[in-house]
Amino acid sequence: MKQLNKSELQVMKYVWDLEKSFLKDIVFQFPEPKPAYTTISTLLNRMCEKKYIGFNKLGRDKEYYPLLDKRKYFSSQIKTIVSDFFNDSGSQFASFFAEETDLSQKELEEIQHLIEKQIKNKKQ
Repeated sequence: MKQLNKSELQVMKYVWDLEKSFLKDIVFQFPEPKPAYTTISTLLNRMCEKKYIGFNKLGRDKEYYPLLDKRKYFSSQIKTIVSDFFNDSGSQFASFFAEETDLSQKELEEIQHLIEKQIKNKKQ
């Protein structure tokens, strides 16, 4: 799976959130001080060449949309992290995640429920 650099990931998050957007819509999402339109335009053109995003030409404007699926992308990144940092062990990753993040009791219980649901599905 493709690895987005930091700038690409930031733009990609906005494109995923907006689903369809013009350059001005993407630039508007950035916090102040906003980057120059030319900077984001150049980045968008590169991301189109890499097939991360696509566009429809509407007159002189381009309406951008994601080609890279958000869920598949993050799933791939998590698999890489588990492989590279946790010896390919999902349980080591889950243990680290549970211990090193500041999750509330409610969040932990929600995770527990999700895990129990997955265990039940695997047994079937």
